[in-house]
Amino acid sequence: MTQVADFEQMWRDLAPVGRSASSGGYFRQPWHSAELELRAWFREAATARGLELEEDPFGNLVAWWGPDSLGSGTDKVLTGSHLDSVLDGGAYDGPLGVVSSFAAVDLMRSRGVQPARRLGVAAFVEEEGSRFGRACLGSRLAVGTTTWDVARELTDREGVRLGDVIEGGTSTLLDGVATYVELHVEQGRGLIDLDAPVGVHSAIWPHGRYRYDIAGRADHAGTTRMEDRADPMLTYAMTALAANKQARLSGQRATFGRIDVRPNGTNAVPSHVTAWLDARAESDAALAALVAAVEKQALDRGGRDGTTVTVTPESVSGEVAFDTALRDELVARLGGVPVLPTQAGHDAGILQDAGIPTAMLFVRNPSGVSHSPYESAETADCLAGVEALADALTGLVAP
Repeated sequence: MTQVADFEQMWRDLAPVGRSASSGGYFRQPWHSAELELRAWFREAATARGLELEEDPFGNLVAWWGPDSLGSGTDKVLTGSHLDSVLDGGAYDGPLGVVSSFAAVDLMRSRGVQPARRLGVAAFVEEEGSRFGRACLGSRLAVGTTTWDVARELTDREGVRLGDVIEGGTSTLLDGVATYVELHVEQGRGLIDLDAPVGVHSAIWPHGRYRYDIAGRADHAGTTRMEDRADPMLTYAMTALAANKQARLSGQRATFGRIDVRPNGTNAVPSHVTAWLDARAESDAALAALVAAVEKQALDRGGRDGTTVTVTPESVSGEVAFDTALRDELVARLGGVPVLPTQAGHDAGILQDAGIPTAMLFVRNPSGVSHSPYESAETADCLAGVEALADALTGLVAP
């Protein structure tokens, strides 16, 4: 088959998996049926290409091209992305990078490339943090920045412990990996504005997730006077508005996208609200200032409402600057494509922070929308991404 046919067939194979008939979005949460089906597809794709499959105790997968004897064993090149999605997410966030990686290997082979370094295609697990609440959990466990002793106690929304889902242990999956290149759909409008199909990321904005626990007093919705209430929902509402205002004023990002209300009755004043703030900023200092400003306004409002506010950082990642030499090499090899930062977190940021030189390619998203069923990419742009990835990887494994 041609490289075009390979890509399009792989995409048709993945398209129905985990898709909602009502919204058109995807529900591919880790260790549930849809995501497990995608991992089975990954294994089949690796086997069909004669690639050696390796899996660590956390469910991270790598399909290796080339025998162990290639190179020194400590200069492997890795590409890939993830297969899980946010709740009701888009088709391209993650899977585009995995499919494009397999297609790039196909294209390199059709060109007669003979790798001098071992090349792996990776699928990291729980990148979105949509089930156990930790973004890039699989890659964090693989590099050791999150320990299994901590991760095993994480629980999902149903109270299921990660330690009861997988056995865990220690990962050696990334031993010998010297370079990582990840392709991803763009999650904004940068390439639309520049009228370019493919670009390179320079850095990832610092970002974090913060849990707000707001405690009040349950009461009757009809008989309790407004002035006699200690309503945590009011404190939350003010905090959400404050986050929006502070982010707009500073040119940063702040989002409350998840909330849990108890007892969650229509005719009762809540006793407790738990809400999660996603905050992102152009620098570590700007992120700290944004988070502090939102917390201050929440505490002030809690004092007026008679509620208590507790803020817990659940996962915070500092700014990640991708390897400059690798970035410049890719830009030159690809003929001067645009270079832009990203406000989204990626496994690439985890590997770069762990000392593995890393670069990111991204493909134009004509909707400019991500983490949504409206996320999109044109086939022509995806194929341009495959060719760019193949060119980049060829320069790394067969210079």
